[in-house]
Amino acid sequence: MSGGQRHTEPVDVHLILRRETTTGPKVLLSRRAGQVYAAGLWHLPSGHLDGPHEDVVAALVREAREETGVVIDPADVRAAVTVHHRGPGGSSRTGYFFEVRRWQGTARIAEPDVCDAMDWAPLDALPAGMVAYCRAGLDAYSVGARLAVHFQLPGDAIAFDPDTDRLRIVPDVPARASADCPDAAVVGFAQRAVGRITAWTDASWARESSRVWRVHGVQGGTWYVKVHQNDKFHGREVRGLRTWAPALGAAAPRLVAADETLRAVVLTAVPGRPLHGMVLAPRQERAVFHRIGALARRIHQSRTPRPAPPGSGPAIAKADRQLAAARSHLRAGDEEFIRDLVRQAEHLQPPEWVETHGDFQLRNILYAAEDTARAPGAAEDVLAVIDFERSAPGPAVRDLVRLSDAWDGRPDLFEAFLSGYGRHLTATEEARMTIDMALDAVSGIAYGTAHGDRELIERGRRALARLRAGHHTALSPTGGT
Repeated sequence: MSGGQRHTEPVDVHLILRRETTTGPKVLLSRRAGQVYAAGLWHLPSGHLDGPHEDVVAALVREAREETGVVIDPADVRAAVTVHHRGPGGSSRTGYFFEVRRWQGTARIAEPDVCDAMDWAPLDALPAGMVAYCRAGLDAYSVGARLAVHFQLPGDAIAFDPDTDRLRIVPDVPARASADCPDAAVVGFAQRAVGRITAWTDASWARESSRVWRVHGVQGGTWYVKVHQNDKFHGREVRGLRTWAPALGAAAPRLVAADETLRAVVLTAVPGRPLHGMVLAPRQERAVFHRIGALARRIHQSRTPRPAPPGSGPAIAKADRQLAAARSHLRAGDEEFIRDLVRQAEHLQPPEWVETHGDFQLRNILYAAEDTARAPGAAEDVLAVIDFERSAPGPAVRDLVRLSDAWDGRPDLFEAFLSGYGRHLTATEEARMTIDMALDAVSGIAYGTAHGDRELIERGRRALARLRAGHHTALSPTGGT
């Protein structure tokens, strides 16, 4: 221990009075006024401990009542984040920020001599003119931090200035990482790419292996952070986004950063929501499918086609593995149907290879109408494709296999797609699509069996039944039946 002066500093408490709204969470802010520090700036209701007899929770309850008139039960107080702060003048303090979601009474200006305004502010869109110390605490709270350091330098403004943001998050222990926020290594990678992130929202698909977050930056901006489940998916997504996806322009996200070790990427956000489950009028559906066909054409023409490599057709060995995993859910005759298709595929002329998305289906196609009063499918509508982790060179019909579910029983949608695509399929492509659809159905049944996904199993069974009903005879070497 050194012989110097011991470190002493004030302790203060800050109230994050939070309420949920249809547009997201909001917090109560008050604007300081009169002969006080930081007059004219927004701040959380806050204050100091009265003395050594008062603990931080008791102080928070008292300050809330004195400043806002609300009554808080100490049992409803939750620890949010602790911030070690030093102001521009050089003095330091420790601030305890507490979250409260339940209280009695209506918040009001209870001390008009030191507060001239009070308002609820969106947590992800805090107002300008905030005390930098308070903003640091809320930003740390928004990312789920438990401890942060905010040491300002002489000459820094009291008000928050994004160009001199001094907040430093102290990482939690790894066990605290959760679905709402990835581990510290991924957080650090993302923030090096786009700057400090104030909010993480889990945007994963409803499956165990999906790890995707929508993130918001401290100075605005929205991105997606994705962690792939294996090296192959990471490599495929990065390659696709770096090579052919830029040819799609605004119809695809842009790769901001990639980390091979973490298997993580940061992507720009594209507008719209998945077409899967979206209800559209028949005329609008046809217009949208016409545009999906045009989008598929852009993908397949993004690079020069090339001959299929030797041995690139459906493999009997792979079919055997999928059949073995799916056998318990197959109907009588399904296995023989699959094996027969794979054997016949060996005599088909292999289609040329192009760039393919690999998982081209409605849940990965986003649609946003700029103005619902416009004609359906107008140029102002936005159509984009996401999720490139299965992208790879292959026959063009690879991208029609999963999309075909969307036009089952709707030949008008298939014709609209082909109109946008610019051509009809060749006989060889139709034959290859039949084979690939059957193998994809078996693969889905196998995956659903291994992961307890009944919906995926039944979808695969329906696809096989539909294929068997529509293809009674053998395929010719050119693809005809």
